[in-house]
Amino acid sequence: QVQLVESGGGLVQAGGSLRLSCAASGSIFSVNTMGWYRQAPGKQRELVAHITSGGSTNYADSVKGRFTISRDNAKKTVYLQMNSLKPEDTAVYYCNADIRRFSFSSSYNWWGQGTQVTVSS
Repeated sequence: QVQLVESGGGLVQAGGSLRLSCAASGSIFSVNTMGWYRQAPGKQRELVAHITSGGSTNYADSVKGRFTISRDNAKKTVYLQMNSLKPEDTAVYYCNADIRRFSFSSSYNWWGQGTQVTVSS
């Protein structure tokens, strides 16, 4: 089995920063693309950022210039550094990873449990 464990969420004032972490564990051969999604109350889940195993990144327009996604392949961990936070960033943030458990098997998409980020005005 595979687990994605998230941490780093919390309450912060507008303009502040938070750093989210998500570590993959379990029977894993390789971790492909990893990313962060978020879902605000009453809204659909949306992609925030993702990063390939080679380090290529992609960001939602709403977070460009403020958020930075990175990863540590040795630790099988993805990070999301969030700066200049706005109340509009308030949401549950979910970690996502495409993981191949064995060299001979297909990869599958896994989700973390979600971590709450609340930005006060």
